[in-house]
Amino acid sequence: MAMISEDDFHHSANATYRPAGSTLRADQEALLEKLLDRPPPGLQRPKDRFNGTYIIFFSLGIGGLLPWNFFVTAKEYWLFKLRNCSSPTAGEEATGSDILNYFESYLTVASTVSSVLCLMANFLLVNRVPIRVRVLASLTVMLAIFLLMTALVKVDTSSWTSGFFAVTIVCMAILSGTSTVFSSTVFGMTGSFPMRNSQALISGGAMGGTISAMALLVDLAASSEVTDSTLAFFLTADVFLGLCVGLCLLLPRLDYARFYLRPVWPACVFPSEEQPPQDYPSAPSAGPGSGESSIPPLRPILKKTAGLGFCIIYLFFITGLVFPAISTNIESLDKDSGSPWTTTFFVPLTTFLLFNFADLCGRQVTAWIQAPGPRSKVLPGLVLLRTCLIPLFVFCNYQPRVHLHTVVFRSDLYPVFFTSLLGLSNGYLSALALMYGPKIVPRELAEATGVLMSFYVCVGLVLGSACSALLVHLI
Repeated sequence: MAMISEDDFHHSANATYRPAGSTLRADQEALLEKLLDRPPPGLQRPKDRFNGTYIIFFSLGIGGLLPWNFFVTAKEYWLFKLRNCSSPTAGEEATGSDILNYFESYLTVASTVSSVLCLMANFLLVNRVPIRVRVLASLTVMLAIFLLMTALVKVDTSSWTSGFFAVTIVCMAILSGTSTVFSSTVFGMTGSFPMRNSQALISGGAMGGTISAMALLVDLAASSEVTDSTLAFFLTADVFLGLCVGLCLLLPRLDYARFYLRPVWPACVFPSEEQPPQDYPSAPSAGPGSGESSIPPLRPILKKTAGLGFCIIYLFFITGLVFPAISTNIESLDKDSGSPWTTTFFVPLTTFLLFNFADLCGRQVTAWIQAPGPRSKVLPGLVLLRTCLIPLFVFCNYQPRVHLHTVVFRSDLYPVFFTSLLGLSNGYLSALALMYGPKIVPRELAEATGVLMSFYVCVGLVLGSACSALLVHLI
């Protein structure tokens, strides 16, 4: 049998892989793959006792998005804090008005830019900084930011509104970036586990959105002081982030998790086109002799995930196009009745809570059903079919209308049905595409692929949000 030299492999902090220029023959590659896919003799796969690992990943999914959701949901709090209450001069009043009018735009820009930059940095650091360091560091920074914002809730900032605005934007940028690093890193880590653990993490993210939407409804129903409700939101986020730190420390102590997180060496990165399913024990962890740090090879990942990447980008493009820019401006046809259902609670219920709950249900279904497959043409077909949702929302009772005056769907039940369909299709199809991504590449690239899949999500949302402004002007 031909011998394989260790010099043919590159070592890094989290993986060992062979570069594209290596001259190993195909039969050597196949033999190496078979050896790696088999667990060591005498080593049996432990069971996930009490679904402990599943629950941890589900909780980490909530923790990755719940703080950011609370930060964005507290719209009334930011308006209250940024309103200059100290009788400003004319020049200061203009500045304060600009801050209030464009605050959400500033938040969006800060969040988007920091997310994209941190995703790029995280991809470059996949094989340079261990997973444990990146996860715990990002959680620690998120917790520190929220502790700072929690401390400022009851502080009178009317005398330094501009300064508070700057602090808020900086905190939002840091929070968004670190949340992205945390979520993409943990998602990449689940690529080494069976698919149900990736599904748990993805569903947990949807649960974070659902919890924040429910908190908004409770706040509206209670009609409490804006600072009191925001303090409760932020304290909840603080506690949950602290819980996530503990869960991250607990995860490597579970036998089931240790089995899939154990290092694999050496590993082949460019095998034949057909790959077996990845419910095999392996992880992108430090291999023996790790020395030279290296950037994961981007081209083979892009080649393998091109189809799924298109599905993810287009999925979130359609979702970002409709939600929330269009859906939040759909009013009840009985708004003039003065009923709390048609005024105060209509948008929070039919848009935020319903969408997030439907999204959660769609993602949870993938725990039992995974169809169509990653290479099926049905998957991109279903993704493209969601384009039909755009005119459905446009011809609901969207207000104000300037160019398109016709309202076709003259019932409050229509936006409820359309939002449910938007959320269910977004949750189910996006969960499938995201779960498949790390499974169709060699296991040594699972984490880097997870980061790239998160980048696809970010690109889709950015394109959707940008185009939603154009769509609003066309209505």
